[in-house]
Amino acid sequence: MSAKLQHVEAGALQGRPLRYYDFIMAAFVAILLLSNIIGASKPSFVVLPVIGSWTFGAGVLFFPFSYIIGDVLTEVYGYARARRVIWTGFAALIFMAFMAAVVVAMPPAGDWPGQASYEFVFGNSWRIVLASMAAFWAGEFANSFVLAKMKVLTGGRMLWTRTIGSTIMGQGLDSLIFYPLAFYGLAGWPIEQLGQVVISQFLLKTGWEAVLTPVTYIVVNWLKRAEGLDVYDEKTDFTPFKTGV
Repeated sequence: MSAKLQHVEAGALQGRPLRYYDFIMAAFVAILLLSNIIGASKPSFVVLPVIGSWTFGAGVLFFPFSYIIGDVLTEVYGYARARRVIWTGFAALIFMAFMAAVVVAMPPAGDWPGQASYEFVFGNSWRIVLASMAAFWAGEFANSFVLAKMKVLTGGRMLWTRTIGSTIMGQGLDSLIFYPLAFYGLAGWPIEQLGQVVISQFLLKTGWEAVLTPVTYIVVNWLKRAEGLDVYDEKTDFTPFKTGV
C-alpha cells in the first residue's frame, strides 16, 4: 500500500528514497534523444480546409512527450530534481552530437554504399545542433519554472492550468528559438514556410499538452501516491545554473 501523501517543501526530500525518479529521468532522456534524431529536420505537411497545405516539423509528433514528462517531474518531485534531469538531457544531447560528428566523419569501408544517406540522416550541421540545444535548454527551464511557481500560487489546485500554462511558455520559447536559428536563410526553407513551421510547432505542441491532460493527471496522481509525497517549491533556489538538489 502507498504511503500517506505528504505536502513537503522540496528541500525536505534530501536523503529520502524515490522509487520512480530514475525511471522518469530515463524516459525523458530517451524521448529527447529520439525526437532529435528522428524528425527534427524533416518538414512534413497536412492539407487543411480553407487554408490548404500547411507545413510542420515532423518531430512535433513526439517531442512534446518530453515536456509532459518534464511537467510530471516538476509537479511530483519539484524544480530542483527536474533541473537535474534537464541538465542530464542536455549532456546527452552534447554527447549525441559529438558521437554523430565523429561517426559521420570516419571514412567508410570501400564497398559500403550508405555513406551519403548516413550523412544526410545523422550529419546535422553544428548550426542545427546548437539551435536544438539552445531551444531545449531555454524551453525546458521555462516550463519547469512556470509550473513550479504556479503550483505554489494556486496551492496545488487546478493542475491543468499549470501544465498548459507552462507548456505555452516553454514550447513558445522552444519553437521561436530552434527553427529560426537552425534554418533561417537555408535553401528549402523560405521565410513563409519557416513562419508556418514555427506557428504550427507551437500550436501542435500546446495542443498535444491539452489533449493529453487527462493522462498527465493519471500519471501525476499515481506517482504522488506511489512516492507518498506532494512537493512544493516554496523556498527553492530557481537558478538554472546548478545540478544539486
